[in-house]
Amino acid sequence: MKLLVSLFFCLAFTQAQADELKPLKLHLVGDSTMSDKANLAYPERGWGQLLPQFLLPQLTVVNHAANGRSTRRFLDEGRWQLLLSELGKGDYVLIQFGHNDSKQSDPARYAAFDSDYQRFLKQFITDVRERGATPMLASSICRRNFAADGSLTRDLADYANAAYDVAKETNVSFFDLQQLSCDFWQQQGQDGSQPYFIQVPAGLYQKFPDGKVDNTHLTLQGASRIAQLFVQGLKKQQHPLTAYIYRELL
Repeated sequence: MKLLVSLFFCLAFTQAQADELKPLKLHLVGDSTMSDKANLAYPERGWGQLLPQFLLPQLTVVNHAANGRSTRRFLDEGRWQLLLSELGKGDYVLIQFGHNDSKQSDPARYAAFDSDYQRFLKQFITDVRERGATPMLASSICRRNFAADGSLTRDLADYANAAYDVAKETNVSFFDLQQLSCDFWQQQGQDGSQPYFIQVPAGLYQKFPDGKVDNTHLTLQGASRIAQLFVQGLKKQQHPLTAYIYRELL
């Protein structure tokens, strides 16, 4: 009986705390690993799509992330200006790019880690701050790219390090999802990490009659894990958005 009473008062206190929270918006800016996926019949999910499941409703997640985008392309297409037009004072903006910035063969997207990539990130940070909002940076998630010896190839490390350098220079919160996800995939191993990524068998989807092996994009399980890593990062940093965390596990 005492346990039930204690649990009741604990839940009531938690609800009271939530009711006192000021409504906020968290804008997400990034690529396909973060974006919402409209076709729920296909197993791919972006981690930003799962993030609201971990948060209280007082924090509204606005996902601007889009497939195939880099810092350069996000600017050139006008997507960044659209975000700025919707940005309110007191909002938060989490920026995560790198996968497509690294594609040197595609000039429309390529942004060198030691020059344009950092320049664009700094522009984003300045623009957000000028509007009274708070910028945040995250490094790109790790690909499931195992070498023959079982080690994980960290092919986006230069971009992760560059994002960290920008965060440090501009004094913004940094979430090293590259390091955290790489460490997790490595811990799971080549076989154990497979369920977190798209592995479509032949004859199941009309779009991919021969099947598809995709070690960049996430399943529901993978997206949930990355969202969880971000939420844990908020708590570890004692970030102001920690107050809006509803849970750490789905």
